Amino acid sequence: MMLEKKTTEFLEELSSAAPVPGGGGASAAVGAFAAALGLMVANLTIGKKKYKDVENQMEESKKSLEFLKEKLIRLTDQDAEAFVPLAEAYRLPKETEEEKKYKEQIMEEALYQAAIVPLQIMETIHLAMEELELLGKKGNLLAVSDAGTGVLFAQAAMEGAAFTVFINTKLMKDKERAEDLNVRANTLIAEGRSIKEDVCREVMKNIK
Repeated sequence: MMLEKKTTEFLEELSSAAPVPGGGGASAAVGAFAAALGLMVANLTIGKKKYKDVENQMEESKKSLEFLKEKLIRLTDQDAEAFVPLAEAYRLPKETEEEKKYKEQIMEEALYQAAIVPLQIMETIHLAMEELELLGKKGNLLAVSDAGTGVLFAQAAMEGAAFTVFINTKLMKDKERAEDLNVRANTLIAEGRSIKEDVCREVMKNIK
């Protein structure tokens, strides 16, 4: 797994000329960091007398973020795996009409898979952002800046993953299917931006 490596090793691979990990995998990794920051806020809130009234909410948020963090770690690898069939499809011959038709079919499915994984990254990050919104409002005030940092990471990661969605849907022949993916991605971006603004506004109110 990509994120089982040392951070420096992952960065070295990301810096290389290899096509993976790329923007999608990096976005999933950053999303996992965002979830981890949320977990830190939850852990710093749980067990504190001052926050006894939100203890159950913090426990539930912690469970959700742990699950989402692990899912984003897996998606870091799945994004790289989705690129392999696409790379192979590009290398298929297209000398005859039959070869061209076959390549087009394989390319279409490979492009879809290469777009659906970063869309799943976006959806997972969106769920993490909803938890960060709760933590930014009800979490330990001494750690609320970390909730703010987490939501900024999350929004950047979400929009980064969207680039990988769009670069693949642009090449799809089935424009209706491609547009469905684009609409879902754009909706997530808009909702994420709204959450980010709300959280940042709340955090700034509490730290300034």
